[in-house]
Amino acid sequence: MKKKLTKKQKEAITGYLFFLPALINLVFLLGIPILYALYISFTDYNLYNDMNFIGLQNYRNLFNDRLFYKSLENTLFHVIFSIPVNTTIGVSLALLLNNQQLKGLKIFRTTFLLPTVVSGVAVTLLWQWILDPNFGLINSFLMNFGVQGPGWLTDSAWSKPSIILMNSWSVGGTMMIYLAGLQGIPKTLYDSATIDGAGSFRRFWHVTVPMLSPTIFFNMITGAIGAFQVFTEAYIMTGGGPNNSTLYYAYHLYNKAFSDLQLGYASAMGWILMLITLVLTLLAIRISTKYVHYEGGQRN
Repeated sequence: MKKKLTKKQKEAITGYLFFLPALINLVFLLGIPILYALYISFTDYNLYNDMNFIGLQNYRNLFNDRLFYKSLENTLFHVIFSIPVNTTIGVSLALLLNNQQLKGLKIFRTTFLLPTVVSGVAVTLLWQWILDPNFGLINSFLMNFGVQGPGWLTDSAWSKPSIILMNSWSVGGTMMIYLAGLQGIPKTLYDSATIDGAGSFRRFWHVTVPMLSPTIFFNMITGAIGAFQVFTEAYIMTGGGPNNSTLYYAYHLYNKAFSDLQLGYASAMGWILMLITLVLTLLAIRISTKYVHYEGGQRN
């Protein structure tokens, strides 16, 4: 006689069936290509020849490559400065749009969210025109006041800040996440703080920031991972110039893979980037235990 499944076993089978598509994606669409890229990083593959195993030679060449260090420096600059800027703008906009009494609230929320759904290439071309040193919108505006604007994309001192400025325009996605986090903070906490005599700033610092800290931390981690992969802006707007000031890591990797056809070298770069991102993420998670507040206590 066939044994009937218990309710717990049926629930487990249902759970595994729902998990199966994600598992297939993880193994076949992510896991196997990642491991294959690791193997390629130990070869001299260039699309035309057979894969000859050369050991760690690609990694040795990588650490002797001046442009590798330059691209890593440019990318770290972008990460270090873009994350605080985007976090500040995102939280500020969320606080503003969390005011239910604000007229036209839905229109404002939609307006700030729109840039995130526009094609990255289209946004880049738009900002290339805005930042043009000769007839761009910003410099034309400054000329009305007798101010000579800088060469936003043609001056190596301004090129990376210009791209950071452009990226801050599309913080609508993170703003919505912050807004959801703000609306999840119990009103009773603000009422208690008000009764204790806390003003607006103290309520923000001692109630809003701690309760919003998991959301801030999540957005900072995902934002940093995305910032390490900045590519489109450099590819379309500057071509890595001027003077390699916007030669970001992902763009240098792209050049090695598809311009120089050094697939093994590019795969080695990809793995180095993954390791850097992984180490910094784990370090951030470790440090976050002191500063990120979770309901029911801090996470250990």
